[in-house]
Amino acid sequence: MTRLATAFAGVLVCAGSAPAQPPKTILDLQPSRQSVSIHVKAKDGRSGVATLLNLNPTINSWFVLKVAWNGGPETAYHLENPRPESQKLVLQDHYPAGLVILAGKERCECSLFAEDALPRARTSGAIYEPLCEGRIYLRNTAAGHRTTLEAATDFLRDHVWDGEEVIALGHAVLGERNRETGSLQAGTSSSLPVGSGWPLAALIDSKYADQSLATNNLGIDLGGPERKGMSPGRWYPASGNPGVWISVLKPDLIAPAVLGSHRTAVNNLDRVEASALCYLAAFDLEQFDLAYALGTDHPRVGWSDRALGQVRDASLPGPDGIAGIAPLVSTGMVAPQNSPRTVATFTGGFKRTHGAFKYGELALKNHGSHYGFLENGVVFSSLQPDLATLFVLNDGSVAMKTWTESDNQLMPRIRYARQNGVPLVEFDEATHSTAPGRLVARWGPGNWSGSEDARLRSMRSGVALQKNRGKRFLIYAVFTDATPSAMARVFQAYQCDYAMLLDMNALEHTYCALYQRPGQRLKVEHLINGMNQLDKSAPSGEVLPRFLSFADNRDFFYLMRRPPQGAKP
Repeated sequence: MTRLATAFAGVLVCAGSAPAQPPKTILDLQPSRQSVSIHVKAKDGRSGVATLLNLNPTINSWFVLKVAWNGGPETAYHLENPRPESQKLVLQDHYPAGLVILAGKERCECSLFAEDALPRARTSGAIYEPLCEGRIYLRNTAAGHRTTLEAATDFLRDHVWDGEEVIALGHAVLGERNRETGSLQAGTSSSLPVGSGWPLAALIDSKYADQSLATNNLGIDLGGPERKGMSPGRWYPASGNPGVWISVLKPDLIAPAVLGSHRTAVNNLDRVEASALCYLAAFDLEQFDLAYALGTDHPRVGWSDRALGQVRDASLPGPDGIAGIAPLVSTGMVAPQNSPRTVATFTGGFKRTHGAFKYGELALKNHGSHYGFLENGVVFSSLQPDLATLFVLNDGSVAMKTWTESDNQLMPRIRYARQNGVPLVEFDEATHSTAPGRLVARWGPGNWSGSEDARLRSMRSGVALQKNRGKRFLIYAVFTDATPSAMARVFQAYQCDYAMLLDMNALEHTYCALYQRPGQRLKVEHLINGMNQLDKSAPSGEVLPRFLSFADNRDFFYLMRRPPQGAKP
């Protein structure tokens, strides 16, 4: 072989045997991440290298600490900074400290490496293990609670051929099980005046103005006789929870002007869903902070089963190129620093299985338009254009909108975000009124879920934003038996600026609870009474609420009461 041929052959061999690129991890999805490395030393004389990654310096909440002792594998730990506004984590290259926590003029040196504190914390059994005198937490993995229904559906979906068809049949039955109509009767329930800082009441048919709507399943105390009969569409303050209101409505009580508008954008409501009760809770966003957390298992980050073959990249384990979230840990519960001021929780959106499009224009772009989500400023699944998005910025402001490419400039500032399908209603600038989303009446292109023969009526939940005289309210609603068209009509009636679907089919998927803390006791109330079956009980008989007292497999939102102005959080 000539020298040229030999050289050429060598090039071919080098090209053919080039090392494969390392698999992408969730750390690679964080565009603003910053890292610093130092040499560290253990008490027994071992030396190594520690690397601290701040996953989003603007948010300053989550960190990954990697430790590699000489001659050993690298180990990664997910740390949480419970005071991101006032506390900084830095590495310092001297023995024995290593990790230093700065809070104003205070300085705390943590000998995590010299004392082997991290391995001990990992095996402690605590989901949130305090470190550095409680100044930070190590997040440890946990088995999230799931109901029998959730366990069965996950098994069918993951291990049984055509299991999704069995699930769809079961959901069609379950979706009807919780249907309520309430009882409409003559006579208003109360002469309680409406406050100026309250959410807007629904626009209802005037012939029902002197009627009351009664239900036996409302689990929230209203402090009076109202739970036996409420004026439809009117808001009632939740007893003992300032800034929270409750309302009930049926679509067939909505004002004719609302039901007659935008006829081509929604489907006609049949008698069943028109008479099905819906429950709503409104939260004054001046008084509460909104947050979002992943469950221990859901939503996942791989491919949705709904994504079409032609939009999948077979070389990638998921649309963002990652197969899982390691080394990060999703705990499925409210963190300890947030638990004392948490006032409400409600379940999040679709699992990844249903969180992408199978039909329509959104199925054919952006790998099937998988729903995106962020927690504590960390991207788990990229936000996709054209999807309904609820998000919270680093200043605490809450917004809902249909995401666009230009909105990606907000990414460094987003603390929480969740996408779920397309909008139910949007604000129409031309008419200065609420209008149904353009895909509300289109089952497949809207990815509204249901059976393959488009039976869409089921128990469903949704979230919306409403404004009244400069005040803003987050509204969570549970529809006991509805299609997206009925949901849109209800949110129209309440004059919401934007609304989107969350989850559906069962009480565990539409769960909503309120909390009070009289003295040392935790009082738990549920929007619908049957939701209490999702909680647990301590041996003492005390209620242990889902998301607050134990890890859950599902993602959720939670609202925290803001401290009084001028008080330390």
